[in-house]
Amino acid sequence: MHVSAIWWIATIALVLAITALDLFLNRGQTHITVKHAIRWVLFYVVIALTFGGAIIIGFGPAYGGQFIAGWLTEYSLSADNLFVFLVLMTRFSVPEYLQLRVLTIGILIALVLRAGLIALGAAAISEFSWVFFIFAAFLLYTAWNLLRSGHGDEEQDVQEESPPAVVGFIGRVIPSTPVWHGGRPVVRQNHRWIATPMLITMIAIGVTDVLFALDSIPAIFGLTKEPFLVVTANAFALMGLRQLFFVVRDLLDRLRHLDTGLSIILAFIGVKLILEALHENSLPFLHGGEPIHAVPVVSTALSLGFIIGVLAVVTLTSTLANRRDAARDAVVKQGDFAKAKDDSAAA
Repeated sequence: MHVSAIWWIATIALVLAITALDLFLNRGQTHITVKHAIRWVLFYVVIALTFGGAIIIGFGPAYGGQFIAGWLTEYSLSADNLFVFLVLMTRFSVPEYLQLRVLTIGILIALVLRAGLIALGAAAISEFSWVFFIFAAFLLYTAWNLLRSGHGDEEQDVQEESPPAVVGFIGRVIPSTPVWHGGRPVVRQNHRWIATPMLITMIAIGVTDVLFALDSIPAIFGLTKEPFLVVTANAFALMGLRQLFFVVRDLLDRLRHLDTGLSIILAFIGVKLILEALHENSLPFLHGGEPIHAVPVVSTALSLGFIIGVLAVVTLTSTLANRRDAARDAVVKQGDFAKAKDDSAAA
């Protein structure tokens, strides 16, 4: 895939223009409703799919499918990171009218840091094909932990959950004050500049997003080796993350099976990476250092279909489970009401 400078410049200009439009239209927002956030999430979904269509026209359906599969995976994995953002917002008592601004800067920091990780990953893969084995092992380990732990009680305990250790490290490294000064990131006290909770929270969101997204970098490289597609998939996933935060805050508890679905997707990509590593093998102790062409290679179409299918299934099963629990609770409440009525009549 040869990506000209024009594609890079046009894509960067598009990302900056959309971000600027978002910030302009949402300027002065002090309360983000779920409906407002959902409209913006849908807007970013349409933009990403439109960009995928442009990739299909410009480079072919194979690369377009890789972009869409990568974007879907990155966006889905980012949903769990939003629980960390909830912890940080609670930890620093971020006022609601500042939450959108904090998320904006924090996610921009995360985008820059992810770009650095992507560059390192691309360089490692180009030099050493065996890196795929390491990526695969990490994904399979992450999938197992995700499946075992789940996040069913995560939102319930978000108020009590301890913030990531990196938050304490940032607070020790950067002189700061615990007092909020509106939207000011720094203030001058005792003849020196110190950080406010506004700046600490923004940095913490950017850094922790990268730390908690270490699974997403190997995952995206399991779907495409093209740096342009890796960067753009991450960029379009992160752009819509701010509004998704406000949806997650109120609605994600309904997707109770999401972690199970994500663990299946990560395990699938892990296996795909192992197959590709075997197909491009250069390890001297394995098959004499020769590629093993007999192993099957998972196509982009199959990867995309599998990811969409898993997300659709967990959405359906979560919805059915919620309806079942709601019906059961209604029956219990009705029984309790009838019992209370009988007891009152007996008295």
